[in-house]
Amino acid sequence: MTTTSPTVDGRAIALAHYAGRAVLESVLARYGLTFQQSVTLRPVAIADTAVERDELVAQIADALKIEAADVHGVVDELAAQRLIADEGPKLLVTDAGRDLYAGTSTETGKISARIYAGLSAEDLAAAGRVLALVTERANAELAALAE
Repeated sequence: MTTTSPTVDGRAIALAHYAGRAVLESVLARYGLTFQQSVTLRPVAIADTAVERDELVAQIADALKIEAADVHGVVDELAAQRLIADEGPKLLVTDAGRDLYAGTSTETGKISARIYAGLSAEDLAAAGRVLALVTERANAELAALAE
């Protein structure tokens, strides 16, 4: 019997994404954090200095393909939970936010290590190149549809 490698297409990429996201959301739920909150907290938590709110909102809206108003709402939720300090146009991570980010990152890092275990650096590099190109082309198509 011969086995053939599956072809990478939109369905395969989506299945991998949703499987990984389900794992992440399971971890985040134990910390009382949503996916959007986690994605929004990360750049603030890893920044060396305060983050411009409008720049963060634009970055997250573009990455998640959601409305800026929704991201502003997520920022407000993080501030209400005292995970970030909202200093007008600037955002700073709080000690609680930094600790929460560190905890979720540590836990998901261990899971990710198990998921990626045994995959060669060459395979991961090839997958990275393919996914970057697919993302670039999909973003171009999305922009063309918006015109």
